[in-house]
Amino acid sequence: MQRWIKLPDGRSIDANRIAYVGKVESYPRLDEEGNDLGAGYVVSIGTDLPREQQLSITGTHAEIMALVQALLGPDAG
Repeated sequence: MQRWIKLPDGRSIDANRIAYVGKVESYPRLDEEGNDLGAGYVVSIGTDLPREQQLSITGTHAEIMALVQALLGPDAG
């Protein structure tokens, strides 16, 4: 049975295909003019061991935390 999870960029992924969830990391976001946009967050998700099957998902803190919570399930918090 497929369990679809929506990613912050609008794509969806079958949660049953995910082999691992990496560490959530933050980075400074800047616009084209160098203005500070606050912190951005990224998490690596692998659907298989080969590098071609890895995704880097970026979004706000709330988006990434919601994604990780959805992947790990409601009892993981």
